[in-house]
Amino acid sequence: MNRALVLILALAFAGAAQAAGKAEAGKSKAAQVCAACHGPEGNKPAAPENPILAGQHQDYLVKALHDYKAGKRSNPIMKGFAASLSNQDIEDLAAWFSSQKSNLHFQR
Repeated sequence: MNRALVLILALAFAGAAQAAGKAEAGKSKAAQVCAACHGPEGNKPAAPENPILAGQHQDYLVKALHDYKAGKRSNPIMKGFAASLSNQDIEDLAAWFSSQKSNLHFQR
C-alpha cells in the first residue's frame, strides 16, 4: 500500500514539474510577443492601460493568458497574441514575468 502511494505521488510531482515553465524560454518569447506593450521585463508598459506583468503571480498569468486565448477575457489585441501561444509558451511566459522584479509591491 505504501509503495503504491509513493508511486502515485512521484508520478503526480513529475507531471507538475514537466508542466512548469522555463523562464529563459519565456524571456525569448516575451521579446517577440509582449515587449512592445509591456516592456521586456514586463515592468514598463507602453500605455497606462497596459498592465505591469513583472512580479505577478505565475498561476494568475497562466490563467489570464488561457482566458484571452479562449475568449473569456475580452481584448482583441491580447486575444490575437494569446491565440498563437502554445500551452508551453504560456507556462514559459508566466515563469519569466513572475520572476521579474516589480516596483508595484515588496518582494521577499
